Amino acid sequence: MTNVPATGLQLRSLLTKDGVLEISLVRVPVGEPAADEVVIRVDATPINPSDLGLLIGPADMSKATTSGSGETLKVTAHMPAPAMRMMAARFDHSLPVGNEGAGVVVKAGSSKEAQALLGKTVATFGGAMYAQYRTVKVTDALVLKEGTTAAEGASCFVNPLTSLGMVETMKREGHKAIVHTAAASNLGQMLSKLCAKEGIPLVNVVRSAEQEKILRDIGAKHVCNSTAPAFQEELVKALVETKATLAFDAVGGGKLGSQILTAMEIAASRDASTYSRYGSTTFKQLYIYGGLDMSPTELSRSYGFSWAVGGWLLTPFLMKVGMAEVVRLRQRVADEIKTTFASHYTRTISLADVLKLENIAVYNKRATGEKFLINPSL
Repeated sequence: MTNVPATGLQLRSLLTKDGVLEISLVRVPVGEPAADEVVIRVDATPINPSDLGLLIGPADMSKATTSGSGETLKVTAHMPAPAMRMMAARFDHSLPVGNEGAGVVVKAGSSKEAQALLGKTVATFGGAMYAQYRTVKVTDALVLKEGTTAAEGASCFVNPLTSLGMVETMKREGHKAIVHTAAASNLGQMLSKLCAKEGIPLVNVVRSAEQEKILRDIGAKHVCNSTAPAFQEELVKALVETKATLAFDAVGGGKLGSQILTAMEIAASRDASTYSRYGSTTFKQLYIYGGLDMSPTELSRSYGFSWAVGGWLLTPFLMKVGMAEVVRLRQRVADEIKTTFASHYTRTISLADVLKLENIAVYNKRATGEKFLINPSL
């Protein structure tokens, strides 16, 4: 068995009631696993936008400072007063960060199921993954296929299950196609490959010609650049062809969601034989699942009365579909982790590197093509 130290480093985020954000490393006990638990040496854990919401949130990082070095390095920044009103529950609590990751099981509880995982490379969606060691229930450990590395399996949950959840939501709600924004991201590329595999029409909305090329290169058919002069015209054309009435918006703020609903209404009304002052009867659903733009969501109601805007998150979706479905979806991800659900990273860094201001400036932009992977073992 691997020699496991008594303590390991863990990354924490603390927000004081005075509006000071502190990000630091702490030493925590590794401990002995219960009968139905295993200890994972974390070898790979990604920085996702959902992780940044807890790690940094809307703090003003342009004036952040650091103190100490190595294990004692600490980042200090200030949280804007308007954001403080919705964060009272986390005041003065040191919170562990990191939704998902992968590594090798180095300790196991006494149960047969736990012992069977010793030495296996597993992935987990257990939270507190920005750490050198993580103890989880056996049922939360997904065994990766032989030959799959921790880096390949690190993003087994958030993006793959979100893409599968979007497709499943489309089917359950009776839609025929999907519109997806921020579509050149790792998640967007997974969704593009998944929809192509299942024969589901997908309209990809991107923000640059470079992002459009990324999707064209993997075979995406409908790609609309929201910064192009002909964006709305191209979007309507794609919606007429695909009949998409369901959109998942990762941007959140600004006018993009409203533009999509308007284009859906134009597409739905194109062949109408009579005029209705209430618009088409075609139902249009916009789900906001991200906040790449933190400004207010602007809705210009030019799409009739048959529409809805709501929030969509992975965890509530998984709770809704039930454990049997979750197990099936997780296994599909493990089976296709090197193909449909493959992730790509631009840089691998240590836990201490996460606290360096030059790295924060890059990964906190949440830009397409700048996805970081943390290796806590470094």
